[in-house]
Amino acid sequence: MPTQNEPQNRVRRTVNDLIMAEMFLVQATIESATVIGEGFNELGKQIAHSDGAGLGSWESISSALQHIADDALEPYTSRFTYFRNMINSES
Repeated sequence: MPTQNEPQNRVRRTVNDLIMAEMFLVQATIESATVIGEGFNELGKQIAHSDGAGLGSWESISSALQHIADDALEPYTSRFTYFRNMINSES
């Protein structure tokens, strides 16, 4: 009898892991979209207030874009790390 329950438990655990992964993905996507939106608002303000005459303004815009990209990626990496740790601790 335990041999019949084992495949069901494995399937249940796999489905539970998939659901948790999807929840983390949705959370990370929402947080990332918020970061991107806020970053573009700040970038728009920066462009509106720059005089457009110097290279420094383009370097700061490039730096701001890189900062937005880094901040937008962080929610995915932190949740993926947490999820992997969670799975490994259950094993």
